Amino acid sequence: MSGGHIKKVRDFLQSTPVANLQSISALIGDKNYAYVAMNHLLKRGEVRRITRGYYTIHDDPSLLVYCLKPAYIGLQDAMSFHNLWEQETSPIIITSRMVRRGIRKVMGHNVLVRGISDEHFFGYEHHRHDNFSLPVSDVEKTFVDMVYFGEMRKSVVKNFKTRIDRKKLEKYLRKYTVNFREKVLAFF
Repeated sequence: MSGGHIKKVRDFLQSTPVANLQSISALIGDKNYAYVAMNHLLKRGEVRRITRGYYTIHDDPSLLVYCLKPAYIGLQDAMSFHNLWEQETSPIIITSRMVRRGIRKVMGHNVLVRGISDEHFFGYEHHRHDNFSLPVSDVEKTFVDMVYFGEMRKSVVKNFKTRIDRKKLEKYLRKYTVNFREKVLAFF
């Protein structure tokens, strides 16, 4: 192991929440050595594998969102980010990529991956979380997604009512069918 290359990799991992094998290869100039270096750091416990080819120094399964781009944190997990409820949730990632959906184990935690069409992929913003930012659906898009995925419960509607920007919600709903719009607006 070349100490100079390992130091470069360590410094790079400190500067980014997620690194992929391709970026490590470009950094040190050799794909095979990049693989060896990452395995060395994995065995030493200095990095964690998020999914195949993606690594981090952080202990946060939500970072899978960067591996499934375009993607954002949504549903109940987004509700937690927006302080709309107090319950602990597993990370929920919504992506428009054609990837395996359902529950995945990431760093020993369950992460739920849900799919959405390209035309309904919008309405997220970046929120600070620890030392990095994560894409999280905004309040209005979280509300729409809760209805879209059949997750909306009457017990949480009142939490949304005081926080939703009605004009923004109506703008978002223009991208959906009339029947779906009516379904969402029926909660008000």
